[in-house]
Amino acid sequence: MSASPLNAWIEGIGLIAPGLPDWPTTCAVLRGEQSYAPAPSILPAPTLLPPAERRRASRIVKLSLAVGLEATAQAGADAATLATVFTASGADGHNCHALCEQLASDDRQISPTRFHNSVHNAAAGYWGIATGSMAPCQVICAFDASFGAGLLDALAQVALERRPVLLIAYDSEYPEPLHTKRDTPDCGAVALLLTAGRSARSLASIRVDPTADAAEAMADAELEALRTSIPALRALPLLGQLANGTSDRICLDYLAPMQLRVEVAPC
Repeated sequence: MSASPLNAWIEGIGLIAPGLPDWPTTCAVLRGEQSYAPAPSILPAPTLLPPAERRRASRIVKLSLAVGLEATAQAGADAATLATVFTASGADGHNCHALCEQLASDDRQISPTRFHNSVHNAAAGYWGIATGSMAPCQVICAFDASFGAGLLDALAQVALERRPVLLIAYDSEYPEPLHTKRDTPDCGAVALLLTAGRSARSLASIRVDPTADAAEAMADAELEALRTSIPALRALPLLGQLANGTSDRICLDYLAPMQLRVEVAPC
């Protein structure tokens, strides 16, 4: 299996997951400076949205906006100018559940808000409203390989266009009865701001190429459960390298039998 590696620099990171409300807390947990404490995901209010859109914002919109803005704030970047890649295995589980309930009832009239939040690019649309962005945007779904697919797309754009790209990978839980078939326990998201060149704000370089090696597991059983149950958190082994400032090669889940070999080197 041969292909040219994709390279970029990481300038900003955002994260929300169960028991991990932001990137600094996640860093402390991944470094072993504090124990992981399971807790429901905390979703900040989407204050950048106008009041009407803020009231309509779903869990997945609040989640994706929060991690994207955390990453851009760390990098000191202007969110309105950034090309974006949004990637999710199934997007808004709660809205899907509500639509199914409505369609199964005697009253099958779907509200306009439910309908426009049902599309896979809803989070990307709200991002454009919140930030005023008119920059290019890709929206991707590859089931459990969605983080890897989004990472490849973002890196390819950085390589070809030589411009910063913000990757936002996010997932939501489904209520019952769908939860029995898709048992994501809570929502979680990761954002990475990738650039073509090194700057004073660069955190690390990243190099990605395909491999057939097995994906990395987390040493901590609770963190491994997050990695395997929330598709966006397939990024956790990569985030562990970034948190610890170590230079190493790791392997991330993608579309079997192909996986992604990732080499990280801290600045």
